[in-house]
Amino acid sequence: MLSLDQFLLLGSIVIPAFVSFLLFVGFGNTDSFAKKLAYVAFTFPFLAGILLFVRFEEGANGYAFEFLCTGMGLQELKIHFHLGLNGVSSPLFAMAGIVGLAAGLAAINSGAERIRLYLALLSLMQAGLMGVFASVDLFFYYLFHEFALIPTFIMIGLWGGRDRRSVALEITIYLTLGALLSLAGLVAINTFVDAESFDFPSLSIALAESNLFESTKSKIFGFLLIGFGILVALFPFHTWAVRGYDAAPTSVSMLHAGVLKKFGLYGLIQVATPLLPESAQSWSTLLLWLALGNVLFVGMVAIAQTNLKSMVGNGSVMHMGYCFLGIGVCSSLGASSAIMLMVAHGLSVSLMFLLAHYIQRRTDTLEMSDMGGLAKQTPLLACFFVAASLATIGLPGFGNFWGEFGVFLSLGQQPDTQFFLYFAALGIIISAIFGLRAVARIFYGEPSEKLESILRKKKISDLSFSEIFPASLILLALLLIGLWPLTISPRIDTEIENRYNAVDSQVAGSSLPPCCLAKEEKNTETPPLQLKD
Repeated sequence: MLSLDQFLLLGSIVIPAFVSFLLFVGFGNTDSFAKKLAYVAFTFPFLAGILLFVRFEEGANGYAFEFLCTGMGLQELKIHFHLGLNGVSSPLFAMAGIVGLAAGLAAINSGAERIRLYLALLSLMQAGLMGVFASVDLFFYYLFHEFALIPTFIMIGLWGGRDRRSVALEITIYLTLGALLSLAGLVAINTFVDAESFDFPSLSIALAESNLFESTKSKIFGFLLIGFGILVALFPFHTWAVRGYDAAPTSVSMLHAGVLKKFGLYGLIQVATPLLPESAQSWSTLLLWLALGNVLFVGMVAIAQTNLKSMVGNGSVMHMGYCFLGIGVCSSLGASSAIMLMVAHGLSVSLMFLLAHYIQRRTDTLEMSDMGGLAKQTPLLACFFVAASLATIGLPGFGNFWGEFGVFLSLGQQPDTQFFLYFAALGIIISAIFGLRAVARIFYGEPSEKLESILRKKKISDLSFSEIFPASLILLALLLIGLWPLTISPRIDTEIENRYNAVDSQVAGSSLPPCCLAKEEKNTETPPLQLKD
């Protein structure tokens, strides 16, 4: 018998996948009915993510709400359908539910052609995203990523903007290559060690007891780093990301940039670095230099953009560099801060893409030079955009601040990484330049000739309730983390301290900033529900 927690965890994957199946086979004969099904597909994962986040016991070590099915016929391959949440995956799982609901509501009200197919593919994407962060078994972790990735290619090709087919082909090549390289690394881990199963805890134990040469471990880590790096748009493998976000429909951009792109970072933190700590340290210098490329080079490219969506896309890739910097330090402080930034960045970038969509609907353009003075007509939209821009910059009061602050602290605590701190700090200035300039160009100053011509034809209205609601969900989550970081930091701190023990013995800085420190609590374990033949 499923417990409530296990039902919520399993249902967050099964229900959107089932809705996707119903829409694919033509269940129901009207678009309105399809939209009602879509509400279920995106609302349930949201509720499940929030409820499981609240019910997660702070201080717990390992996985909670476990669901284990051993009767799938894959025992000989050491593969089991194993779900659960730990201190790292719990906030990411909740973030995926929040962004998924916002993206789903945007899709339902988008007026897209072939809306039934559109919602079917997006529901399948949502099921895959929830499955990625819920999976304990590495096979299903990878499988769910593919479930989320494939609809991305299709939706860009069918509903994308300019150059959508060439863009779809480009990202297919890049992401397939990244997925294959990361898969090669995961298979290598399972091949070279004698683990009881293909799940994270078993592999961790097996690797600790293995006699693998360090050179072999380093090569495996290299495959994982490059593979996951391509998937996350690590410099110089980043060019596909901006073109993909620019061409993709708004809901796809929100889910991909906000949630799916965290797959690679999550893999490095959850799998690669704690399983192969010595190899991680040998690759750390290269990773730090590449991450600096994201922050500085891509940041300068973002400054040069005149298209709003392109600016947001480049800004997203730039801020992934901060996450890589946190991972590259190879300390629990860096990893914990990277996770906090992943959650906050997922929320802030999805909000930016959503607001860019709202602006385009009113101005018929994404060129910032064709706007100006929009705050007079849409003061509420202006408030949301200013807040989202300040969150992206990392202003105190928003969730991004604590993640970036922790990354800077981790860089400063080690003499070997202080050099990178000085250049990484320039990223704050860069993001402030393109973020605040976008605010000024779009909402203040004199309206452009194009906008004046639009105003002569029609009145530009402010945000409606159907637009305010999804934007408010994301903004409230950003403010909650920013004003009360203890909402997510204790569980992250506990899990990372345990998983990164091998790394922390060699470097300083093994806890979060003082404002985020958790009180010690007794560990609790709940046995998983096991289903067998």
